[in-house]
Amino acid sequence: MIECNSLGKPDHDYVWLQSEKEFDNFQLQLKFQVFHSSKGNSGVQFRSRYDQSVSAPKGGWLNGPQVDIHPATPLRTGLIYDETHGVNRWICPSLKNSAMVVSKAPKGAHVTKLVYADNDLHAWNTLKLVCDGMKIQTWVNNNKVCDFDGTGLLDDQKHKTCNVGIKGHIALQLHNRDELLIRYKDIIVTPIQ
Repeated sequence: MIECNSLGKPDHDYVWLQSEKEFDNFQLQLKFQVFHSSKGNSGVQFRSRYDQSVSAPKGGWLNGPQVDIHPATPLRTGLIYDETHGVNRWICPSLKNSAMVVSKAPKGAHVTKLVYADNDLHAWNTLKLVCDGMKIQTWVNNNKVCDFDGTGLLDDQKHKTCNVGIKGHIALQLHNRDELLIRYKDIIVTPIQ
């Protein structure tokens, strides 16, 4: 199990635990554990790449899309946000910025329910991510949340310049100054041929 616990310790920058290997077409499955007492945000970045030259609060940035995991707002969990420097917006659903508009979220996002481990340490959620070409799909607890075609976005010039969107690393994420308790386990990545 991998635990991220920054509760009571908000003095940190963004944190990413990144795979050494790069992936293009793959299926990722994992389990994650969240808590009502945790208001922070996490996610799973994919086809991403670290860029030391990007100026962030303390330097460097992990460009690329990410599947959001937000215990405080379960609706967002499973949606796709593009962390690419200069893009920084929801791409599934397609929104102009980071503001979440409930009425614009995909139908599956409205019924996403998380199980919380505050009183049951055996309570785990599942996340499945499939990247096959430009088709990106997500499921949370076996509920399809996103069915997204990234053609024209994840393969545009901005993403090509950052060398992300088509191939890259997978990373677990902690947002700047967030107080979060989250656990991950049973992480399985299967390449798609």
